[in-house]
Amino acid sequence: MANDSFGVAIMAAGKGTRLKSKRPKVLHEIGGQALLLHVIAAAKAIAPPERIYCIVGHEADRVKAAVEAAGVQVAFVDQPEQRGTGHALQMLKADVELSAKKPPENLLVLSGDVPLIQAKTLQALCAFHLREKAAMTILTAVPGDPTGYGRVLRKNAKSAEVVGIVEQKALKPEQLGEPEINSGIYCFRTAALFAHLDFLTTANAHGEYYLTDVAALLVNAGERVVALQAERVEEVLGANTIAEMMHLDAAMRLATTQRLMSEGVTIFRPETCVIDAQVEVGADTVIEPYVQLLGATKIGPDCRIRSYSVVQSSTLGAGVLVRNGCILDGASVNDGALLGPYAHLRPGSVIGEAAHIGNFVETKNTRVGKGSKANHLSYLGDAVIGAGANVGAGAITCNYDGVNKHTTTIGDGVFVGSDATLVAPLTVGEGAYIAAGSCITEDVPAGALALGRSRQTTKPGWAANRRAAKPSGAKR
Repeated sequence: MANDSFGVAIMAAGKGTRLKSKRPKVLHEIGGQALLLHVIAAAKAIAPPERIYCIVGHEADRVKAAVEAAGVQVAFVDQPEQRGTGHALQMLKADVELSAKKPPENLLVLSGDVPLIQAKTLQALCAFHLREKAAMTILTAVPGDPTGYGRVLRKNAKSAEVVGIVEQKALKPEQLGEPEINSGIYCFRTAALFAHLDFLTTANAHGEYYLTDVAALLVNAGERVVALQAERVEEVLGANTIAEMMHLDAAMRLATTQRLMSEGVTIFRPETCVIDAQVEVGADTVIEPYVQLLGATKIGPDCRIRSYSVVQSSTLGAGVLVRNGCILDGASVNDGALLGPYAHLRPGSVIGEAAHIGNFVETKNTRVGKGSKANHLSYLGDAVIGAGANVGAGAITCNYDGVNKHTTTIGDGVFVGSDATLVAPLTVGEGAYIAAGSCITEDVPAGALALGRSRQTTKPGWAANRRAAKPSGAKR
């Protein structure tokens, strides 16, 4: 639950040059979502959207567009010139002062490239910060190998108080063995932070304004600086290479499968499945090996998703069977429906209760009514199909005239014969029959039979006569 006294600053201005990618670092994805979006999701447990300040710089417009496209609301602060983490907070201070709005009493500072951080960890950090009445609280961790990280130096082993943060390059020989690292996640009393930001200097190896230097400034000013060690070091890890990022992705996906299994979902060979972090699955659903569940997918209870199916941002009701190799994208499937194998449900597909969409059937922007069936090799685009209808093998709704899309409406209980072509705009009335092999271009009344094919011609004895006429020496 958000705390009225806190705001959140997320540093998302860096280039991430070691990734060797043109994409901004915070827009690289793990668990099916940009790094920054994971951090924002955790930040929402601390502050409302208007008090989450996302500090952007490198390709700022692209980062803003990605956040807005995801439907996420935050306040953006520009850092056109990236001169370090301390400089980022200087830009936030200037922005707050320019707006003449009262700043939050406390400020939680996060990194936009630390996606595994959990809301409960941030809540514990903020609560600790308030209890300790600190000017600055540092979230720390103790990894197996601290090399490369800045170290947090406490007054003594039992004290929460910190005397300073020392970057790896500045460590003295006797400090190299210090195990506790700085996560880059902090809580500040905002007034104390803002009062000391202008005292930062660039007298360091990178010529940047380090936010870590604020710790020593506050200690020297007699302010209280404390540290809280995270329970799980994995939460505070970032990534500087694609390989490291994929380790984070694997960790997040493993955590997702463990969460789902703890909620009653059976996942065979979970290490083979790709399940995004925001996916929801009901109890007693079975997920077979090599399944992908992506985006904002929601699957009800008692379903079975067979191997090699890919479900993207789709909703499945209870008791749905998805046979092998199905592709769903932006589809909605109601209770008890049966799909596949190898069905393709494109965006706008709504499959009714207990309906069957069978092998190599493709739907797009189509509603299929309760109990209706299209079991073989059909294309159903821009169609509304009633309840209890049967669409035969190879049937097609011809929805595009080269300029515009048109709708085919098929009533309840209609029987569409195999290899029928329905040219939209078209309405087939309730209970009508469409003869196999027909091309239907005009509306069909309820209860009628429509045929649209050439009459068959049969010539008895033709084949035998042809064989008899062939010269005796001709090759067969």
